[in-house]
Amino acid sequence: MNTSNSKNIINLLKQGDDKMLEKIYLDNREGFINFSKKYNVEEYDAIDIYQDSILVLRENPINGKIDTRQSNISTYLFAIGKYKIFHNFRVRSKFDFEADYDLVEENIDFDVNLYSTNLTKEQRLLKKYYDKLGDRCKSVLNLFYYQGYNLDEIREILNYSNKKVLKSQKSRCIKQLKNLLNKHYEEF
Repeated sequence: MNTSNSKNIINLLKQGDDKMLEKIYLDNREGFINFSKKYNVEEYDAIDIYQDSILVLRENPINGKIDTRQSNISTYLFAIGKYKIFHNFRVRSKFDFEADYDLVEENIDFDVNLYSTNLTKEQRLLKKYYDKLGDRCKSVLNLFYYQGYNLDEIREILNYSNKKVLKSQKSRCIKQLKNLLNKHYEEF
């Protein structure tokens, strides 16, 4: 991609051209997932990182942060993603629960009635941050952990397009909950 073509793409992104953003997304998705494998990033994490990178790519032209880029859009997108991969590694190394950050749910004890009056300090913290999650996350986690539904049943109840999307959503919700808990512990 030549520099003038890059400037044209940047101008389209500045104008909020969703078709251009979708084209960039589709053209680079598989390449980014393969790229992230050399950093030992699991595919579901790579997809999350890629989607976050796309959002940054969308916002930066609007905010005037990439007007004079010398590299092409794909190179810039991968640089954003690489930064996010390294950022994830740094966050993981600080993670207070365990060194393993594969969203192992055993780190959070969901086997508790969060609306009981006799909660331990850890359970009260879990309830506090669980309540801060969005409705969609609370629904997924509630159906899975507290009501005992499996992913296929939850997919039907909440009208997810497929089980993979639901599994990814569940992982993001747990990750979000862990991040909230982790921030709490970092403050002390």
